[in-house]
Order: sequence, then C-alpha cells, then structure tokens
Amino acid sequence: MTTRRKLLGAAGAAALAVFGAMPAFAQEVTLKLHQFLPAQANVPKLILDVWADNVEEASGGRIKIDRFPSMQLGGKPPELMDQAIDGVADIVWTVVGYTPGRYPSTEVFELPFMMTNARAVSHAYWEMFDKHMKDTEFKDVHILGTWVHGPGMIHTSDPVETPEDLEGMKIRGGGRSVNALLTELGATPVGMPVPAIPEGLSKGVIDGTTIPWEVTAALKVPELVENHTEFTGKALYTLTFVLAMNKDKYKSLPDDLKKAIDDNSGLEFSVFAGGTQADSDGPSREMALDLGNNVITLDEEQTAIWRERAQPIYDQWIADMKEKGIDGAALIEEASGLIEKYTPQYQ
Repeated sequence: MTTRRKLLGAAGAAALAVFGAMPAFAQEVTLKLHQFLPAQANVPKLILDVWADNVEEASGGRIKIDRFPSMQLGGKPPELMDQAIDGVADIVWTVVGYTPGRYPSTEVFELPFMMTNARAVSHAYWEMFDKHMKDTEFKDVHILGTWVHGPGMIHTSDPVETPEDLEGMKIRGGGRSVNALLTELGATPVGMPVPAIPEGLSKGVIDGTTIPWEVTAALKVPELVENHTEFTGKALYTLTFVLAMNKDKYKSLPDDLKKAIDDNSGLEFSVFAGGTQADSDGPSREMALDLGNNVITLDEEQTAIWRERAQPIYDQWIADMKEKGIDGAALIEEASGLIEKYTPQYQ
C-alpha cells in the first residue's frame, strides 16, 4: 500500500511538473499591429499582412498578430511612433516624416532627386539605419524594417511641366523636404496625412498632391485630378517608412519567438517592402491612362531644370543638420554612394 501511494504520488508530481511546464513551452503572445491605411490598401495587403502571416507561421502559431488598420486603436497618424514607444500598440507602421525633425537622419533619403529605385534606396536606408540611427534617433523602439516608396511625383488639377507651373498652387506635400521644395518653387505646401487627400482634392482645399503612383488607386486620385507629372532618372522625392515595435514587448519575448520576428525582419524584409510598394506603381498608372488622364513624363533635359531648382533644399538641409550636431553633407555623400552601389543590383 505504501509503495502504491509512493507511485501515485510520484506520478502526480510528474504530471504537475509537466502541466506546470506547459505554459512556458507553449507560451502564446498576441501583438497589436496598428497603421493608418485601410486594410485593402497595398501596404497592409501586400506587405504588412505578408510579414505578419510569416511571423505567425515561423512561431508555430505561438505569436498571433492582430491587425488594426485605419487608426482603429485611436489617435492620429502622427501619434503612431509614440504609440509604439508607450505600448498603446505593440507594432506600428508609419511615415517617419509624420513627426518632422524627430528622426532627422532619415531625411537624407527624402531629399529631391536622391532616389533611383525603391529596392536600392531601401537597402541603403537599412544599412545607414543600422550604422547611424539604431542606437541614437531610434533608440526608444525596436525597428523591424526601413523602406521607401517608389518614385514620388505630382498629381494636379492643372498640368505641371515646369517649376513655374506650380506657382500659386496649394499642394499636399508628403514630408519636410518636399514641402521645402514646393515652397522654393512658389507653391503653398499643405500638410495632411495620406487618408485625407481625397477630401482635400474634392473640396478644393488642395490643387494637387505629391504621392507615388502606387497609392493613387486606393485614394481614387485619378478620378479627382486629370494631370500627373513624372520625372526621368532620379525621382522628385520619396518618403521613409518604419515598421517599429515596442522595445519592452520585444525584450519580453522568449528567444525562439524573438527569432521568429528577427528572421522575417531586417534588410531582406526592407528591400522586399520597398520593392513591393514600387511594383504596385504600374497598375495604378494604367488606371489613370484608362481614364484618359494626362500623364506628363518630363525628359532628362526638363528634369535637369527641376534638379537645379532643388539645390537650395540641399544647402538648407545641411545647415539644419549642422544645428542638430549632424554632418548632413557626410550623410548625403554616404547615402548617394550606397544608392549608386545598389541601384544596378535592383534594376
């Protein structure tokens, strides 16, 4: 009897040990991913959902990522980075320029006529983030990806071929550098998040907007304006994005779940994200052509005039960076060199 009791006791202890260990072994984590675009837009559908699905699969189902589009967790797009820092959301995707001047080094990629193609620039961006920004400007978050969109261009009610054509127009600018360029060219830059563009155009609050082709379809821009101006060679501008995670949430994960996230983040993901966004430019451009819209493609000679007019933006940016203790000229030289290095790889 005593032996039987001992066996039962040992079995019970073993069972308790097994069940006690199970939560640690089968730990499940739910992460909230927050962003500002509708769920059916290209970035959520083709990039963020792909990333989240891959992480869930890599974790063996132990990570679940709940996706909240269109600012469903509250707040406004410029608040997304603080939401990641404060833990309102575990992960956010956002436009870095929604908080102008807060992450100044990223602006080097947004300067006029810096970008060649989204994959090359996203590659350069990740490399410079890892070297210069990871432990400085972005020290309060865990960055999962850094990328840019395809060539930024101008969509307007009246045709724009020369810089002078912009004079007097109210144009939605996507970031600090493009707003500075618009001002330099005599336009009035109007700041507004991407989702506000359709209402701004339809109500005449703005006469046009700067965005890449890719996002025009979801915003129905080709139905609201008839003229689209694109450039030859390097693009008018681009914008920088980050996929950012709450630092404490990331640190709290066991190593194998960190690995599931790490394996799907970083350089390769950044290049994929930038390239995927740019790949969506073509179909959106075709939609504008199908509507009979006027697509103005400036040749190299015409584009050179715009590049020359943009030079003061570089000079001012270098001066602004100097005030922040940053060598802007060195950043431009490094970014330009990396973009030149990687562009042939991704053409």
